[in-house]
Amino acid sequence: MKKMIAAVLAAAVCAFGALVLPASGVLAEEAQSAMEQGKALAFDRKKGNCLACHMIAGGDLPGNIGPPLVAMKMRYPDKAKLRAQIYDATVANPQSSMPPFGSHGILTDKEIDLVTEFIYAQ
Repeated sequence: MKKMIAAVLAAAVCAFGALVLPASGVLAEEAQSAMEQGKALAFDRKKGNCLACHMIAGGDLPGNIGPPLVAMKMRYPDKAKLRAQIYDATVANPQSSMPPFGSHGILTDKEIDLVTEFIYAQ
């Protein structure tokens, strides 16, 4: 009887692992994919074009009009404020030379979310 209970318990643990482990791998892949999509948008000269004004690790030929995008978690402990800055920097600073990517429809809300995730990780 004890062997049967142990066998059933072992089977249940294995089945649970088979369900959970792939799911966590999928989530990690989705997060990595989102980061890659955010980077592609940030570096795309026809979309985010962040490199035109900012230095970003891994980017070629960065501009120097805006600040380097480094240590972003320290500069923006609240990720929502970083997103708001990307959406429309003129709200916080009417004299900002940064284009209002969201309010002018340059990027969609989903694209702004992806760029925010990528920039926040810098």
